[in-house]
Amino acid sequence: MEGIKVELHRDYRYTIDVENGVLEELEKYNDTFFRYEKAVIITDANVAPLYLKHIAKQISQAGCKVHELVIAPGEHSKSLAKAEEIYHHFSEYNMTRSDLVVALGGGVVGDLAGFCASTYLRGIDFIQVPTTLLAQVDSSVGGKVGVNLSKGKNLVGSFYQPQAVIVDPNVIKTLPKRNISEGMAEVIKYGCIYDKDLFNRLYYDRENEIKNGLAEIIHRCCVIKKEVTEEDEREGGLRKILNFGHTIGHVLEAYFNYQKFSHGEAVAIGMYHITVKSEKKGITKKGTADKIKSILEKNDLPYTMPYLEQDKVEEILFRDKKFSGDKITLVMLKELGEAVLVKMDRNQLIEFII
Repeated sequence: MEGIKVELHRDYRYTIDVENGVLEELEKYNDTFFRYEKAVIITDANVAPLYLKHIAKQISQAGCKVHELVIAPGEHSKSLAKAEEIYHHFSEYNMTRSDLVVALGGGVVGDLAGFCASTYLRGIDFIQVPTTLLAQVDSSVGGKVGVNLSKGKNLVGSFYQPQAVIVDPNVIKTLPKRNISEGMAEVIKYGCIYDKDLFNRLYYDRENEIKNGLAEIIHRCCVIKKEVTEEDEREGGLRKILNFGHTIGHVLEAYFNYQKFSHGEAVAIGMYHITVKSEKKGITKKGTADKIKSILEKNDLPYTMPYLEQDKVEEILFRDKKFSGDKITLVMLKELGEAVLVKMDRNQLIEFII
């Protein structure tokens, strides 16, 4: 498939390549890796046994000295403490601004490695090599990097674009079913907010048809994210639509200490719940929530909002970085394929959550 060219307003460009088997052919990026004296590959303990040595060998063959850092899998690794640990390793390796960070893994690895790259020496180049469906269609694209605090998700971060995003849909075959399902939540989100044809494809196609066309679906999601990011890199307007389901999703993740729901599962619940509420308010076309429920069921994703204590929800919710003063912009649907942004105060927001 043709590479996706991302062209940002400040004259910064990079390419997203979506190609089956590309991780077996990294020599095509030799000209890129050759520019760097050293590369640090950051990955997690689940991904390392599958791909780390092979990726490191290919990069080193381009004349780049490779260091490897393996972190524990899971959201709790996305912390300032882990970032500080990585900074110390960078210092030990004598990393300079002429060196490279490679994020090999899912969203946690990509966010953490990208954040460390963006802040060490005020910025080192990095490349995203996402190995989960969720990271391939969403978190690896667009330049959002960051870490969590105990009080909330992604409260410390920056906008820092990669030099390239290298996506190999073949790696999805190694993922457990639950990981594929949570990635599909983000795919479904793109259909809901931007592309009704994509939603209908996911809604009507059989499971084997979706599986066989996964590379094309990933490519389409990356194109959507590229178009939105080019229009609004820093989330001042249009890019906010990518948060559909995420305000509630982040509450659910934090409420249950990142144990009960994965990110995609929490977003799935958020998308359905907010659409049920917006239908009742007359914002969303009737029947939309039922269609979202059906497509979530088809992908083994949850949609039922668990019982939540209001005080605890407010404690989490009101630290959301999307607040501007006492107002927050919530993403809803006018209908499938068309999102609307609705600004509301804290009391109105609670009414939509609880």
